Amino acid sequence: MDADFSIELSQEDPVLDVPWKDPAGRLIYVNLKRHPELLPQVEEAVKFPALGEFLRTLNSPRSVLETAKCDAWATTDINAEEEIYNASHKFVSYVDAVFSGIDVPKLSLQEALAVHEKFAGKLVDLLRRTPETPSSAELCIRRCYYIEDSGVREGLYFTLYVSGYGDEPASALQNWAVALKLTGNAIVQVSVSQT
Repeated sequence: MDADFSIELSQEDPVLDVPWKDPAGRLIYVNLKRHPELLPQVEEAVKFPALGEFLRTLNSPRSVLETAKCDAWATTDINAEEEIYNASHKFVSYVDAVFSGIDVPKLSLQEALAVHEKFAGKLVDLLRRTPETPSSAELCIRRCYYIEDSGVREGLYFTLYVSGYGDEPASALQNWAVALKLTGNAIVQVSVSQT
């Protein structure tokens, strides 16, 4: 599987508030790590069972991550770097995740960045050793703001993009589901080395 990570900490890059809710109040943060029974409230997890399983894995006790946000969609927009897959269709998801149960919040931003980079590097290395599939994973390290009773605390989070490619929508979806499974397993393996 193709895999890479990047650091996106400029003023123009996306940020995440945890917990979050959309301005209309229709979509809100669901703490699946502490309340896995709420997974059916995540619309995308119900619509795409592979994503639901991936969220279950990332929020399980075996993972050092917990999820904050996700989405999934089909597209025919293939960029130049993705032409190597000789595909006309792509299925993509993103999952925003933060460390859970690790004392990253007590670290300086510089120290937290080092922890995030180490995790991302191990994950990418492991994913690159998985069987070749028409799929890719990209892990972005970004800035987040934890909204707590005592105020707002700055931190970091991951956005994990997983894509599957194919000649038709069904094969792209299937390759994406395989890539999600491989990525979830790799996250659990890296988690064991983090604790």
